[in-house]
Amino acid sequence: MKDGEVLIQEGHSDNSLHVVMSGMLAVVKESGGGESATLHILKIGDLAGALGFIDGLEHSATLTSIGDTEVFTLRRESFEALLNTDPLIVYRVMRSIVRSVHAIVRRMNNQYVELTNYISKQHGRY
Repeated sequence: MKDGEVLIQEGHSDNSLHVVMSGMLAVVKESGGGESATLHILKIGDLAGALGFIDGLEHSATLTSIGDTEVFTLRRESFEALLNTDPLIVYRVMRSIVRSVHAIVRRMNNQYVELTNYISKQHGRY
């Protein structure tokens, strides 16, 4: 992917799981009025599109390449075909997805606490 190329578009759905092999992806969320905010930067080894890969729902953010970026893409149909022939691979991929999503939830929880502390000016950090 070239710099600025969109891998995943907010509001669209697909059945692909992506792994960043080189480069980086910006996770960008529309914030209203034509504005957008970068929520996170995905780096080598990070998963992209994991929830959409599992549930098929619309993506909640846009992923855009930062510089030249290479991703490995796994389609749900190809993945599901492995269930009978190689269930250990399926288990390991699903375990990686759960770990990735857990890390996102943990990061969001920490950001929520930081924001709450900032707003209430508690704990003397702000």
